[in-house]
Amino acid sequence: MDTARSRFAAALGPYGHHLRQVPVIFPVLGLAALVIQLNPSWRDGLIYERGAVAAGEWWRLWTGHLVHFGWPHFLADTGLLLLLGWAFGAKHPWASRLGFLLMPPFIAAAIYWFDPAMGRYGGLSAIDLGLLLLFAVQNWERRWTDWFWPAVVAIYVGEVILEVAHGGQGGGMIGFDDPTIRVATSAHLAAAGYALGAWMIGRVSRKPSSL
Repeated sequence: MDTARSRFAAALGPYGHHLRQVPVIFPVLGLAALVIQLNPSWRDGLIYERGAVAAGEWWRLWTGHLVHFGWPHFLADTGLLLLLGWAFGAKHPWASRLGFLLMPPFIAAAIYWFDPAMGRYGGLSAIDLGLLLLFAVQNWERRWTDWFWPAVVAIYVGEVILEVAHGGQGGGMIGFDDPTIRVATSAHLAAAGYALGAWMIGRVSRKPSSL
């Protein structure tokens, strides 16, 4: 994969150098989501399902995020994932890697404990939004007068407010292939909680200790 990515990067000319720096986890997860999307029979065994998790099928805490309800859902979520990797992955490699390791079970656990009515969950949207918020606050911290990053945070907050106001029903502009699926507002709130918690922990760890 590294060789193929290097050839593709070379073909892009001056933009290729940035592509080489993108953590490989972004395209790997995108590819994994694509493989699952191409094999619909896998969905039932990988999706987050409350009853299956309670029965000890813990892998669903991670794999459920790679399952999508239709191609529009897949394209929106995976497209944003790859865009985040292209734009910010090289600047935040460890935040990305830890996010992909820790955020999926954090979000799934939040759904399990705080949204028991959600029997099934799938999609990368919460992880995408969690990474976006984490990157935004990290970059905003470096330059508090920059208008771009608070605008990103404001958009995130506005989206969640709209979801809550509409009761989390439907998929907005994205059509799901299952009419029983609703927007997972609780997952997006959990992702925000993870992002802000990770940012605060990172900020505290960077402060020099005083004696």
